[in-house]
Amino acid sequence: MTRVVLLGSSPGPDTAPTGLRLAALPGPPSVGERLRDQALSLDPQPALIERTDLATALRALAEVAESAQENILFLPTNSVIHDELIYQITKAKRGAIALVAKEPREEDENGERIAYDVPIEEAQPEIGGNSLEGLMVRTRVGKSRVISVGTAHHAVTRPNAVLLGPLHLNARHAPVLAETCRELADLAHLFSPEDDLVQLIVFGLVRKGVSVGIRGRRDLFFRRITTQAEANEAATEMHGMDEDRARLNNAVKGADGFFTTYFVSTYSRFIARWAARRGLTPNQVTLISIFLGVAAAACFATGQRLGMVAGGVLIYFAFVFDCVDGQVARYARKFGVLGAWLDATFDRFKEYVVFAGLAVGYVVAGHSEDIWILALAALSLQSVKHLLDFSFGAANRRKPPSPLPTTPLTAPDDSGLRKALERRKVERSTGIRGVLKMWTKAGRFRFVYWARKMVVFPIGERFAAIAITAALFDARVTFITLLIWGSVAAAYTVTGRVMRSLA
Repeated sequence: MTRVVLLGSSPGPDTAPTGLRLAALPGPPSVGERLRDQALSLDPQPALIERTDLATALRALAEVAESAQENILFLPTNSVIHDELIYQITKAKRGAIALVAKEPREEDENGERIAYDVPIEEAQPEIGGNSLEGLMVRTRVGKSRVISVGTAHHAVTRPNAVLLGPLHLNARHAPVLAETCRELADLAHLFSPEDDLVQLIVFGLVRKGVSVGIRGRRDLFFRRITTQAEANEAATEMHGMDEDRARLNNAVKGADGFFTTYFVSTYSRFIARWAARRGLTPNQVTLISIFLGVAAAACFATGQRLGMVAGGVLIYFAFVFDCVDGQVARYARKFGVLGAWLDATFDRFKEYVVFAGLAVGYVVAGHSEDIWILALAALSLQSVKHLLDFSFGAANRRKPPSPLPTTPLTAPDDSGLRKALERRKVERSTGIRGVLKMWTKAGRFRFVYWARKMVVFPIGERFAAIAITAALFDARVTFITLLIWGSVAAAYTVTGRVMRSLA
């Protein structure tokens, strides 16, 4: 369950005349009515905070945060937003995440970046395709989080983005939010009507050391409207965007390996949509993948060339459906503990039964039974790698996050935050941390990025190696390939994890 807080209109930029109609959408709902319908899918009783008086509104927010037992989603009442964008924001794993639009990068004649602290329509008519009229470029964001937020009284060093409105906050940060809102209420005299409520919330959270992640609109729609003309324009633009395609694209994991990205996910998402629309569950798709894996092992066990080729094709499609089951779960939003357990368990089962099939086929073809030594070695190596993966993941989840610097809400600028971040940056640029940082930065180069993805020998690359070497050569070549590549992957992974643990 998510607690929804609708932030009402004010004399500032989030003003929205009541009763605005979105005629291009089915039915005649007003902007507020449509947003409330969307909110009801998350919270049967969304809270409405009217901003007649800023201090009163902030104290009301503090009370909501103090009583919240669940995550909180803040939405301005004059928002026009896709359902899928609300879903993606609320399902983000970050402790806090805000929707932002980054300022287009512009440089002056000396190569210095131009930063604006004016209404965004004066600096740039549009960012990301949506009008942001009235909102202020008073936010600085980094690669993954908000670094600093300003107000009419608080300056920001080199602002480069604008906070659009939606903000999702994990329940563990609710006490910090309650405390922050009360402090902000006492400072209400410092703020002006142009200071947006969400902007003030994020301003306080960042200064209290809460990591607020960032997300753009990408291929989904969000806009805050103030006039009937903007409402009609928003309705038309929103109606012209393919929300289902965005939902389908979001069903594909963004951090997959090279083989999965270019040889599976390019079309597997469409299989996932077809399966979901016909009522297939992720667990049923998992069973199809298991069946194809066992069939591949049986083909390999024949020891004949035709069987080896057929096995290679089947193990490839077993992996395709292994990707499809997760994509069906994300597209249809059908998640379950049983499905996650089946997926993780039977991935290993398919791999190991294929090892057995390859070894049996090699012996049936009249070759040496020593192949079993290679098969057991490959199985053992892979088992140890999985053990290391799970144990490191469990240990990493128990590690508390690194604290971020804080600064008083009354500080007139972000110099304190900036200096603390610079010191932190220097500290992380020496020793093991410096090496790890350099290696991370190297990922900006596409070749290095994909090389790092492939060297760890993920499941897509493993199944591809099995399919290709078995179809073209024999089981001995397959096992030798798995052992060599797997050993390199294990050495790389263990080295990296030891360094990260020491750092």
